[in-house]
Amino acid sequence: MSASVSPPRVGVWLIGARGSVATTVVAGCAAVTAGLHPPTGLITETPDFADSGLPDLSSLVFGGHDTVDCPLPKRAETLAAGGVLPHGLPTAIGAELTAADREIRPGGPLPGDTRDAEELIAAFADDLRDFVRRQGLACAVVVNVASTEPAPNGTELPASSLYAAAALRAGCPYVNFTPSTGLHHPALARAAQSSGLPYAGRDGKTGQTLLRSALGPMFAQRALAVRAWSGTNLLGGGDGAALADPAAAAAKNAGKERVLADTLGTTPEGEVHIDDVPALGDWKTAWDHIAFDGFLGARMILQTIWQGCDSALAAPLVLDLARLVSRAHDRGLSGPLSELGFYFKDPVGEGPSALGEQYAALVEFAQRLRGGAAGRRADEHSGEGR
Repeated sequence: MSASVSPPRVGVWLIGARGSVATTVVAGCAAVTAGLHPPTGLITETPDFADSGLPDLSSLVFGGHDTVDCPLPKRAETLAAGGVLPHGLPTAIGAELTAADREIRPGGPLPGDTRDAEELIAAFADDLRDFVRRQGLACAVVVNVASTEPAPNGTELPASSLYAAAALRAGCPYVNFTPSTGLHHPALARAAQSSGLPYAGRDGKTGQTLLRSALGPMFAQRALAVRAWSGTNLLGGGDGAALADPAAAAAKNAGKERVLADTLGTTPEGEVHIDDVPALGDWKTAWDHIAFDGFLGARMILQTIWQGCDSALAAPLVLDLARLVSRAHDRGLSGPLSELGFYFKDPVGEGPSALGEQYAALVEFAQRLRGGAAGRRADEHSGEGR
C-alpha cells in the first residue's frame, strides 16, 4: 500500500494581521476545517469550484505583518464578546490562533522608524521568504486587509505600496482587499508587469457596493431612469476611525461611485457619506436612497438598508481570493486577474461591472483553473497569453 501524500501547504500572509478581518479569517478557516461551522459565504466551497484544484482550507498557513501587538487569541476573545465570532470559538481554536500569531512580524513604518523605503521593502520581503522556507510552503499569497490609508501625495510610497513591493520581491502573488494604493502606485507598474506573478484587487465588495452592482443593472435593463442615488454608511471599529479622514473616505467612495457609472451608463446625482460611530464596533449600516423615473415620468423611490458585520462579510472572500490566486499562480497565470472582479469595487484589468456578468466570468475562470486537457482548452479559447 502506497503512503498517502499530503497536499502542498499554501501561505496566506495578511497585512493588518491582528485586525478584525484578519482575525476572523484565521478563526473562520480553523472553525470550518474542524467542522465546527459550515462554510457559509465561501464561494469556493460551492459546486462550481469543486474541481478547480484549489488548495484545501486545511492546507492554509497564516502569518502576516502588523504594527500592533495585541495577540490573536486576545483579539479573538474581544470579537467574540462583541458578537462577531461565536461564543466559545476562540477557546475551541486556541491552538490555531496561537500558531498564526507566532507568524506575525512587526510592520511599518512606525513612528521614529529611520529606515527608508528600500530598507523597509527588503525587511518585509525577508519576512515573507523566511515564512515560506520555515513552513515548507508551495507559495504564499499576500493579502492586504489593513485599514484604509489616504491617497498618497507625491512620489513617496505609502505603507500599502511598501508591502506590495515586498510581495513582488519575495515572489508572492498579491491581493489588495482595501482601497489603499498598493500595486496601483506608478512606481510599481514596471515591477508588477515584469514579476510574472498574478495579482488582484482592489477594495473588497462586501455590502453596499455589492447591492449597487446588482441593482444598477436592474434599472438599466428595465429602462428605468435613475435621477439620484445617495447613500450613508455608519460604521465603527478601526475602519470607521480610518475613514473619518476625508482623504481615506474619498478613496473608499471612488469605487462605490464607479460601479454606478459603469452599470447605469451615467453618473446620477448624489454621493455617499461615511460616519464614524465607535459604538457600532465591527458592525455597519448602509442606507441607499434611489430616485428614479418610470413610464410617463412617474417618479418613484427605492430605499435599501444593509446591516451587517464587516469582518464576517469580508473573511470568506479573503479565503476565496487566497485560494483562487494561489491556484492561478500554480497554473502559471500572471498579471492582473480581471476575472476576480466579482470580489472588488475597483477591479484590476478590464471586465464587467454588473454582478451577474462578474459571477459568470468567475465561474469560467474556475474552469480554466482545473488544469489538464479541460484547463488547456479553456486557456486556448480565452486567447490570453499570460
